[in-house]
Amino acid sequence: MSEEEAEEWAAHWTESMARTAQARIDIGTVRARFFHCVGENYEMADDGRFTHRYSVWADIEPERRAEAVRAIRADLEERGLEIQGYRSDPSEDPANALDAWHPQDHQGVTVQDSGASQLLFVVKTPCLLPPGVEQQQL
Repeated sequence: MSEEEAEEWAAHWTESMARTAQARIDIGTVRARFFHCVGENYEMADDGRFTHRYSVWADIEPERRAEAVRAIRADLEERGLEIQGYRSDPSEDPANALDAWHPQDHQGVTVQDSGASQLLFVVKTPCLLPPGVEQQQL
C-alpha cells in the first residue's frame, strides 16, 4: 500500500467511527505521520516499508460521549476487531476510552474523549510495503 493509500484508508476508518458516533470531524485537526518500520531485533530495512498513524478530533455533545464510544465498540466488534481495552468511568481521565485491534489486518484503533465536547480517533497501520517494491530480506 502506498502512503497515499494508507492515509485514505485511515481517513475512511476515522470517518466511519465519526458516523457511528454521530460526531463531526474537525478536518483542521488531522495529523498524519509516517514512520520507518522497526523489526523485532530493532533492524530497519531500506525498501520503503512504513507504518502510519492518523488521528483526528471530532466534535460531539458532552452527554453523548459515553454512548458514542459504546456504539463504536459494538461496530468494531461486528467488523472483527478485538477489544483490547474499554472504559466508561467519569471518575477517570479520559472517562471514555477504547482500544481495538484487527487480528488479520493488524491495524489498531483508539477512541477517547477529551475536553468537554470532543472525541479523538486514532488509526495505526501495521508495517506496509509500497507497491512495486521488492521486500528486502533482513
